Order: sequence, then structure tokens, then C-alpha cells
Amino acid sequence: MRFLTFVAILFAVGLFLYRRRSFVEKSPAAQLTTGQIKQAWRELGFFCELDDRDRTWTLTGSRAGLLRFRDLLLAYVADPRHALQSEYEQYGPYGSLEVMTWPAAGFDGQSIRGSLPDLARLAGLVETKLATAQPDSVALIREEFAPDSAYTLRLDVRDDWFDPASADPDRLGAATKLPAPKTKG
Repeated sequence: MRFLTFVAILFAVGLFLYRRRSFVEKSPAAQLTTGQIKQAWRELGFFCELDDRDRTWTLTGSRAGLLRFRDLLLAYVADPRHALQSEYEQYGPYGSLEVMTWPAAGFDGQSIRGSLPDLARLAGLVETKLATAQPDSVALIREEFAPDSAYTLRLDVRDDWFDPASADPDRLGAATKLPAPKTKG
């Protein structure tokens, strides 16, 4: 009987911690200026948006910008702190992109998750999809990574001068393209 009570208490504590984590505000943007938010998208290299209605994680950027997602995954996998189940990192100015270590690969309304080998495989899939992607094309990843996943990863490929801040739904990015570099001539 004591064992069952102990298990019930452990379950309740685990559920409390999980729910508390779900309720923690994911938006550090309240402390950021509009300029800092724009800069954060540009440093990330792509814009990230979760659409629960369509069950899609959409990453929007140039090929080079979207390859930063591959790099982000590889850096996550290489960090020994992420070896334990339930470890995670949040990315972007709002902290909306979450990558989590989990036994089963998948996409859901909270995170992009998987074991470290799964996440490394996802990085390879992103690289493969982007190798042949053209501007104004979309690459979808689900079947190759987590066929039973309820959500899909959508890579929305834009031209080389695309500014990720311009995709923010709050229209924080005024320009739709970064200025072309000046050429000597």
C-alpha cells in the first residue's frame, strides 16, 4: 500500500512540474524592444511559427537562413547537457521554437523532439531538403522523421535577401528584403 502511495505522489509531483512548465510564459519579448526582436530573428536566420490549427511548424527563411536550423540542431545534439530526457532549449525572440530530448521523434504543439540521434537525423533531412530547394518553394518533413507525428515541419524557402523579421505577424519587420551588398565597381 505504501508503494502505491509513493507512486501516486511521484506521479502528482511529475504532473505538477510538467503543467507548471507548460504555463510558464514563453515570451521574453515583453522586455525586448522592436529593434531587439528584429535583430533576434535576423540572428536566428529564420522566422518560426507554430500553427496549431494546421498542425504545422513553419520555418521561413532563405536557404542559408534555414540551414541555421540544421546548425542549431547539430549544436543541440553536440551539447552534453541535452543527453537527458526532457532537456530542452528555446530559440527565437519569443522562445517559441523548442527543441527537446525525448525517446520518440516527433513534432507537436510544444516542441520539435527526439533522441539525440533522431535530432541529428532531422538536421540531415533539413540539409537534404534545402539542397535542391528553390526560392518560393516549400519542403515538408514528417514522414521521413516521425510518420506518426500529428504535426509537420514546413520549410518555407525565400530568396537570398529575405529578412526573417519581416515574417513576424506583428509586422515588426518593415522591409521584406535585406539590402543587397554593395559591389565594388
